[in-house]
Amino acid sequence: MTELPAANIAALQLRARTIRRTALGMVHAARLGHPGGDLSAADILATLYFHVMRLDPANPRWPERDRFILSKGHCSASLYATLAEAGYFGREKLSEYMGPLSLLNGHPDRNKLPGVEANTGPLGHGLPIGVGVAKAAKITGGGWRTFVLVGDGELQEGSNWEAAMAGSQFGLDNLTVIVDRNRLQQGAGTEETMHLDPLADRWRAFGWSTREIDGHDLGVLAQTLGGIPFETGRPNCVIANTHKGRGVSFMEDRVEWHHRVPTDAELAAALVELGGGEER
Repeated sequence: MTELPAANIAALQLRARTIRRTALGMVHAARLGHPGGDLSAADILATLYFHVMRLDPANPRWPERDRFILSKGHCSASLYATLAEAGYFGREKLSEYMGPLSLLNGHPDRNKLPGVEANTGPLGHGLPIGVGVAKAAKITGGGWRTFVLVGDGELQEGSNWEAAMAGSQFGLDNLTVIVDRNRLQQGAGTEETMHLDPLADRWRAFGWSTREIDGHDLGVLAQTLGGIPFETGRPNCVIANTHKGRGVSFMEDRVEWHHRVPTDAELAAALVELGGGEER
């Protein structure tokens, strides 16, 4: 795939900054959330929703739409911010995040909100669902592609590796797993908790065509995700090396921001650092 023009990259950068600013504001207002992972995933979400995936927000159940599954469902603020930015629902609904009886649950619910493809939150469930969705496309001749964003910590769940075997067995080249490889999970680093490296070699051993990239380089993200499938007959894995809390100096690579709410002063400082976007 050809390199993305600088103007297109700048537009994606603005989208990603807006997603970060919006998600932080939502977490701050709700006094709940997982802002570190919201920020690490923002560039991936911006690239998928505003460059790669075939979608129609006016017709969320369009049969030929590409499917996105947020397996790390605790980072719902960034997904909701992305869906609102894409036009699935009005931005005013974001103020309801985690409120009583809100459609914007702490974990995404496909029965409540347009644009959500799967109920997620229990870690290790998203990729098995994605295998089923991609297999359904193969069975029915559907042209849609399935993208699953997983956290690296959740790869400690064995269900992911069962799904990885199945994806390879069925030749699901219409399935892509993106690993948000920020190397931090709740309470500790991933490698302190359970070794994942050499992670790319593990995916390749399970039969997946695998790429390792900078998960914050929007040009590389666009070129890599736009070049899928990497190989005919093999599922795709993109290991996106990221930083927890990306874009905010006092949050970056700090494990406590997996599940912490910014104070008023911290939110104000974070929005100044992020700049160039618009909190919603």
